[in-house]
Amino acid sequence: MHAELPLSGITVISCEQAVAAPFASRQLADLGARVIKIERPGTGDFARGYDTTVNGMASHFVWLNRNKESLSLDLKHPQGKAILKDLVAEADVFIQNFAPGAAERLGFGAEELRGMNDRLIYASISGYGPDGPYKDAKAYDALVQAEAGLVSVTGTEDQPAKTGISTADISAGMYTYSGILTALFNREKTGKGATLQISLFDSLVEWMGYPLYFTSGSGTRPTRAGTSHAAIAPYGAFTCGDGTQIMLAIQNEREWKSFATQVLGRDDMVTDERFDRAAHRYAHRGELQTIIEGVFADFTGAQCDELLEAAKVAHSRQRDMTEIADHPQLVERERWQDVGSPVGPIPMLLPPVEMSGVEPRMDPIPGVGDHTESILGGLGFSPTQIAELHREGAI
Repeated sequence: MHAELPLSGITVISCEQAVAAPFASRQLADLGARVIKIERPGTGDFARGYDTTVNGMASHFVWLNRNKESLSLDLKHPQGKAILKDLVAEADVFIQNFAPGAAERLGFGAEELRGMNDRLIYASISGYGPDGPYKDAKAYDALVQAEAGLVSVTGTEDQPAKTGISTADISAGMYTYSGILTALFNREKTGKGATLQISLFDSLVEWMGYPLYFTSGSGTRPTRAGTSHAAIAPYGAFTCGDGTQIMLAIQNEREWKSFATQVLGRDDMVTDERFDRAAHRYAHRGELQTIIEGVFADFTGAQCDELLEAAKVAHSRQRDMTEIADHPQLVERERWQDVGSPVGPIPMLLPPVEMSGVEPRMDPIPGVGDHTESILGGLGFSPTQIAELHREGAI
């Protein structure tokens, strides 16, 4: 066991699937919580079938499910329901992201489960919340991105776009994780659990704060500018002679002077009325783009990096996903560690928060039902009883 980890001794029962709930529970597991993942007998979490890109396993599932125990249960079977309630009676946290109303219909609503265990922290993740006109709406990530306005500010003026990651799910997972930690802390003071309601929509709208208040105040949304900025230039990706793309974000006059004189070799651009201040540079951003890429065309990405570094100009590489695994910042800091799985060791990133005196937990990704027998044995079921539950289809 991981006795040194902050959440050792905390038990989480999670009726989870897809991204939001598994992301929350994995972070609790990373901190030492015992997370029992409830899965459908046979098929398990449907995210297991999203793709087969990681040695035959799905990339989403690999990302979200290390450090967990998998218990296969048919929650419509009377014995399956009884087993779940036995587990919840002794648990600290229950997480569910069933379809709207499903938990209550199955007998796993907050009122019922917390009535059995008043120290229980019950976290319910939904698309749009437990009430309101959208409470029963389908809430796939892309749909919520559109409904919350994220698509309207992403991409270019010609083509709006959703983000390339499950932003609505991730935001809800983060608020579920932080909400559970807060409730655990509060329970230490009060002795009582809590019911948490988290929706993808509310979580993502919170993240839309800047464009939401910008639009409320100005009457117009921020410009969709791709990798560029709606009000700053030069800002965005610029192509070097070898095809490398360098990201610039020049936001003050000191950096602009250094960039113009030391990188572009154009002292005249510091006083040129088209470029002598931020608003003028933005107004003439097309001309500026042409000048910069004309200079950058004579250099490789490495040479541009050196010039920008010497001039103390903020910049980065616009990297393709194929480059990230070998990113020097990850490699030099040994941020990858092998994690066991049903298909063998898989390199995974360590948790992003480093805590002094705590060794990161990086235990295996489970197969469907890998821990069913050990968990049921812990509840007092004999091998004969477990075999009978298998025959009945309860597990």
